[in-house]
Amino acid sequence: MRLEGDAWREFFDGFQISAWRLETRAVYSMPGEQEEFDSFLATGRLHIPDDDAWLSRVRGFRASGRTVGRVHALTRPLSDYLRYEFAVYEHTSRAGEDVRIADLTDTPNPGIPDFDFWMFDEKHVVLMRYDSNGVQVGRELLDRPDVARFIGYRDIAMSHSVPFHEYQAGLRSGVRAE
Repeated sequence: MRLEGDAWREFFDGFQISAWRLETRAVYSMPGEQEEFDSFLATGRLHIPDDDAWLSRVRGFRASGRTVGRVHALTRPLSDYLRYEFAVYEHTSRAGEDVRIADLTDTPNPGIPDFDFWMFDEKHVVLMRYDSNGVQVGRELLDRPDVARFIGYRDIAMSHSVPFHEYQAGLRSGVRAE
């Protein structure tokens, strides 16, 4: 089943324990982010107000005892979009999202798939569909997914990732040269 607009928001916000995402793309093209992205490229800075809708939602999820996390699997050099996304992660991680990075530049892929998904409460899986330019073309709630397979993907990604701030500190200190 496709989830769009309010149906997506309602489904997402209805999770009880955990929402977890795997991101695999170097570039996403989200129309609502374009102005912010362009400004970041021009200035190297990103301001997201504390009352931003996503940050407020994350804080609300955390306050209710629910967790939100993601692993972004990537290879260097970082795309402009990933540099922008890292600036976003600075804010989302402070709001309580568990953001982690799996850098596969110098290692064989341990089994992380090449597609994006959200998994909710270890029982619902939503595939995130993108075209070749990174434009989201749909969200598909899988009917009777093989949840064990997606839990396995999550576990592999988690075991081959580091917390975002640790990864970012390594980039800044030159431990991971770009």
